[in-house]
Amino acid sequence: MQHAGGTPLPPPHGPVPGQGAAMAPHPGAGHPIPPHQHQPQTAPPAPGWPAAPPPPTAPPHGAPTAPPPAEATGHIQLPPGAPVALPSPPVGTSAQDAAHAAVAVLLIGPAGAGKTSVARHWADSRRVPTAHISLDDVREWVRSGFADPRTGWNDHSEAQYRLARRTCGFAARNFLANGISCILDDAVFPDRPVIGLGGWKRHVGPGLLPIVLLPGLEIVLERNARRTGNRRLSDEEVARIHGRMAGWYGSGLPIIDNSAHDVPTTARLLDDVVARSIASPPSW
Repeated sequence: MQHAGGTPLPPPHGPVPGQGAAMAPHPGAGHPIPPHQHQPQTAPPAPGWPAAPPPPTAPPHGAPTAPPPAEATGHIQLPPGAPVALPSPPVGTSAQDAAHAAVAVLLIGPAGAGKTSVARHWADSRRVPTAHISLDDVREWVRSGFADPRTGWNDHSEAQYRLARRTCGFAARNFLANGISCILDDAVFPDRPVIGLGGWKRHVGPGLLPIVLLPGLEIVLERNARRTGNRRLSDEEVARIHGRMAGWYGSGLPIIDNSAHDVPTTARLLDDVVARSIASPPSW
């Protein structure tokens, strides 16, 4: 059968019954090869256009493929799984210059202390690549079934907290394995081992630098009043958390009272404390 224009219909898909697949002679050999192994014929380029590059040559079957170079897109250096060691100040630099080394900082403080704002500004203003990892943000990755902190502390909220802390720890180790500093923020209580420093030390490593951000209660209440959504707590809850955070005094951890400081000034104080902590690590 033919089309109206006289062109024959295309052959049916697959081999015609009773006939084998068509074989084409191999150049310079007496054995036929399947047609799909022929090199495709490339049409000549149109006038004014460059010639198309030759098609890539497939490696022999079973041949190992070389790993991508370290600078290739998509190459991620995964963390070894071991705890992160305490960074050393760069050779030939002062303690103040050590603040620009690759470090992992844990910023501790009550709700309304300004942890997230200070951590984000500090990460933005450093001279080396630095990431900000907020535990509250990671916790809110859970949409349906989110354990709202306003409903109180229970087994459900504790399980989600532990999961978020472990996720943050893995992210911190992964960033550091790739030469990227990070700052994490969390409301760690000095009298609650379940949500204390032990978990952070276990998931990140002894190289984590904990620093407490603790302004006065009136400042914390004022900042909390400007919050919205599940980040805003009742005044009673904020006062209770702030009172328990006072247990960090006498703990040996560095404490920054940012009651009278704005975010950029507090970030500069944080830089100084990080430098001193690298030179003389706190015991925790």
